[in-house]
Amino acid sequence: MAMFKKILIANRGEIALRIQRACREMGIKSVVVYSEADRDAKYVRLADEAVCIGPAPSSKSYLSMPAIIAAAEVTEAEAIHPGYGFFSENADFAERVEQSGFVFIGPTAESIRLMGDKVSAKQAMIRAGVPTVPGSQGALSDDHAAIKKVAKSVGYPVIIKASGGGGGRGMRVVHNEAALINAVQMTKAEAGAAFGNPEVYLEKFLQNPRHIEIQIIADQHKHAVWLGERDCSMQRRHQKIIEEAPAPGIPRKLIEKIGERCAAACRKINYRGAGTFEFLYEDGEFFFIEMNTRVQVEHPVTEWVSGVDIVRTQIMVAAGEPLPFAQKNIKNEGHAIEVRINAEDPYNFTPSPGKITMWHAPGGPGVRVDSHVYTNYTVPPYYDSMIGKIIVHGATREIALARMRTALSETVVEGIKTNIPLHKELMNDPRFTQGGTNIHYLEEWLARRTKLANT
Repeated sequence: MAMFKKILIANRGEIALRIQRACREMGIKSVVVYSEADRDAKYVRLADEAVCIGPAPSSKSYLSMPAIIAAAEVTEAEAIHPGYGFFSENADFAERVEQSGFVFIGPTAESIRLMGDKVSAKQAMIRAGVPTVPGSQGALSDDHAAIKKVAKSVGYPVIIKASGGGGGRGMRVVHNEAALINAVQMTKAEAGAAFGNPEVYLEKFLQNPRHIEIQIIADQHKHAVWLGERDCSMQRRHQKIIEEAPAPGIPRKLIEKIGERCAAACRKINYRGAGTFEFLYEDGEFFFIEMNTRVQVEHPVTEWVSGVDIVRTQIMVAAGEPLPFAQKNIKNEGHAIEVRINAEDPYNFTPSPGKITMWHAPGGPGVRVDSHVYTNYTVPPYYDSMIGKIIVHGATREIALARMRTALSETVVEGIKTNIPLHKELMNDPRFTQGGTNIHYLEEWLARRTKLANT
C-alpha cells in the first residue's frame, strides 16, 4: 500500500493539531472536521481542508458517524485518524470506516472489541502470560452465593468494575461481605445505563498501588515493540494530572520483563497500531488492568525519552509499512514530565470556559507545548476542559523537575482559570519530588490542603 495522500482527523483540540503537524511533516494533506463551536480553532485555520460537521454538542458533531464518513467522502480522504476520546476506541466506528472504503488509523475492530471489554481483555492477557489482578474468572453471575465465594477467595477489600467501563466510571470498592451484593447490583445498574452493558466483574482492591503503563506500537507484519513505561499515578478520580517517563524507583529488569510480555501479547492477538497496557504496581508486582487501543494524551513523554514519533508511526503502520525500528533500537534516554493544563479552578476543579485574553507559552531547552489555544481564543463549554499540555525533558528527573518549574512560571493564561497554580505547588511537593507516589496521593494531598485552608 502506498502512503496516504490525504487523512481526515476525526477529533478536536490539541490532538487534532498534533496529528495535523505529523501529516504536514510527512507531506500528507489533512482534512479537519469541526463543530460550530470550534470554527475559530487554530487547526481549522491551518488545515488543507476543513468541514463543519454539526452544532456544538458532540453527539451532533464529533460523535456523529454519518457526518464524519460523509466528510471523508466529499473530501476524498483515504484514511481517518480518530485521535483519543470520541470514537477512538469504538469498534463499530472502526468497522464502519473500513466498510466505507477508508483506512482506520488504529487497531482492527476485532482488537478494539477484545480489549475494550475488560473481561475478555483480562482473559486474553492471562492466555498471553501477562500478570493480572486476582479476581473473578469472567463476568459475575446472578448467584449471590457464588459471588460471595469469589470475594472470599480473593480477600477483602474488593472492587466491582463494569466490563464496558472507562474514564474512572463504573467502579465500586467493597470492604466486607455485608455490602457486597448491594454493591454488585448497583454497579450493574449503573453499567447498563452508562455503557449499555450491565456485566461486571470483581477484583482484589490493591491498597496503595502505582499506575504504570507500557507504550507499544505494532505493525501489520507481526512486529511489536514496547517503547518504555510511564508513571501516571498522580491522578484525581481516576483522571491523570501529571505523567512521567521513566517510572521513578522501579528496577529496570522488572520493567523490561513486563514490556517484553506486552509486546509478545500484541503479536499473539495480531494487534496493529499504537496501544497502551495499563498496570497497577504494588510490592514489586505488576497487575494488568486494561489496554487502551489508541494514542494516549501522555504520549509525548514517551516520544521524548524513546526518540520515536508515535503519531507518525501510527500513520506509517496504518498504510501497511513495517515498523522502521526493532526492539534493540529503542534506548530510553533522560527523563520527561507532562502536566495537563485544564480550563478549571485549580482546587475545586469547576470548569472555567471563556475567552483567553492573554496566552503566553513557555520555551527554552527541553520544553514542548502541545496546545491549540491562542490569545483571544474562546474555550467552549461543551468539551473536555484540557486546553494544552506542557512537556519537559532533561538528562535526569531533577533537571526535568527544574525545567517544569521554570516552564510553569513562564506560562501566562489570563481571562479564565487554569490548574497551573496546582501544578506549581505539586512540583515543589517533597513527596512528589522524591518520586514513586501512589494513585491515592493526590486526592489525599488535596484533602489535606482543603482542611488547612478551612482552619
